[in-house]
Amino acid sequence: MLKRIIAPTIAVLMALACAGCAQEAPPATVVTTAPTTQTTTPPTTEPPPPETTVPPEPDTVSILDFLTTATQPVGSTMYVWGGGWNEEDTGAGIEAVTLGLPSQWAAFADEQDAYYDHKETRYQIHDGLDCSGYIGWAVYNTLETSDGRPGYVCSSTKMAQQLSDRGLGEYIPAERVTHWVPGDIMSMSGHCWIVVGMCDDGSVLLLHASPPGVMFSGTTAPDGSSTQATALAEQIMAEHYPDWYTRYPHSARPYSYLTQSSALRWSDVMLDDKEGLRQMSAQEVVQLLFPAD
Repeated sequence: MLKRIIAPTIAVLMALACAGCAQEAPPATVVTTAPTTQTTTPPTTEPPPPETTVPPEPDTVSILDFLTTATQPVGSTMYVWGGGWNEEDTGAGIEAVTLGLPSQWAAFADEQDAYYDHKETRYQIHDGLDCSGYIGWAVYNTLETSDGRPGYVCSSTKMAQQLSDRGLGEYIPAERVTHWVPGDIMSMSGHCWIVVGMCDDGSVLLLHASPPGVMFSGTTAPDGSSTQATALAEQIMAEHYPDWYTRYPHSARPYSYLTQSSALRWSDVMLDDKEGLRQMSAQEVVQLLFPAD
């Protein structure tokens, strides 16, 4: 996959003191037939101001590359509170600043059954990913070309703002978000996620690490009913990740994802859109992510 070199930031970025999913769990209520409940712990300290990332050479990495990278842990990585963080719980851990998929993630996922309880695996940080650990890993594996550089894991609630502050793109507060563009990194209270695309009915197909693990999900209608995105997410998981889908068939997420999330919209100088994803529907983006044989 294509990578790019990002100029090193100051060493303190490796110690972002904000709490992420390791302290802030995904939203407490999920609209599925088997809802998941978590508690949220507020951040303890504020991070230092980040340096601006120097733009890489143009035409090297695209939004499609980012989404393709983000699919790699899908269906083989469990949600683990603190996964992707360091032992001090202050920033990116070793897995989140290493290129590729650690074999331990899939090995741990293979050991789990349909009754996996993420509350029993807290801080088994090498066994899986939480939401900010997942996005930090995906951003690192898209932009970086070597291991051990400054990472991108920080507070889930502040992820969009923090990445914007580092020069990756425009920060859009939740009240100003009126549409959802492929590749957008979204932050809400206690959770963060990636936009794959909008469906014709206005629902959104997304990628995230949320109990039980890394998966495609779709947002419901305001009344909690099914949408094109929930149907599309279920279709993707059933067709491309059948073992996972057999154990964990529920992937719908509430409409509040759309009303309560701020956005990081990638700058063109950071990720180009040579494939034209920004003009595509979710269904069209999925065709690029899973081309027919």
